[in-house]
Amino acid sequence: MLEVSNLSKNYKSFSLERVSFTVREGHITGFIGNNGAGKTTTLKCILGLVPYDSGHILLGGKTMYHDERAYKETIGVVFDDGYFYDKFTMSAMKNIVAGAYSAWDNSEYHKYMEKFGLQETQKIDTLSKGMKMKFALALALSHHAEILILDEPSSGLDPKTRQLFCEELSEQKKKGKTIFFSTHITSDLDKIGDDIILINEGRILIEAPKEDFLKKSGLQSPTIEEAMLKMIG
Repeated sequence: MLEVSNLSKNYKSFSLERVSFTVREGHITGFIGNNGAGKTTTLKCILGLVPYDSGHILLGGKTMYHDERAYKETIGVVFDDGYFYDKFTMSAMKNIVAGAYSAWDNSEYHKYMEKFGLQETQKIDTLSKGMKMKFALALALSHHAEILILDEPSSGLDPKTRQLFCEELSEQKKKGKTIFFSTHITSDLDKIGDDIILINEGRILIEAPKEDFLKKSGLQSPTIEEAMLKMIG
């Protein structure tokens, strides 16, 4: 579903260096690493939010530069920060987002708003962190995206909302969605992850199915966090 080849992006204090990995269709792939390892920079390059210096990104056979609209229509996005206008109601924010997608489905949107217990008339700045993340997920699921790209979506959430998030991602996987999930809360991936990609200091250290990733740590019955810490030292 997603192929990243030799992706490089240079800042004064940090660089992505020839990052390459694949995300398998219909899998939940965890993208892990310490804060500052390059997770968010990589995602922003994939989403076209920042230009990259070199490399290639192929999403469902499309590239950002040759078929930008079709490329972006393929993706449902959930960011930790939300990127919402705080003074807007959820309904007004939805109208802005819906206009960007030719496949926007109001019936799907209302289904998820009801499922997540959200009221459209409520203003964004009155929402809790958990409610904002539920709203972001409702938007991401309402235009029939083929892949969900999530950047630290469960950070700062209470345990009940985190559980709901994980359950919803598992449900979306059953429907054939591909999920690329950047997080430092690796316990979520212990429960629902299929594949793991570990990035450290701008380089990919390993990508593997979860079971193989855990075995490579050499530990007995490790968690993903324990395996990651062993690998990065």
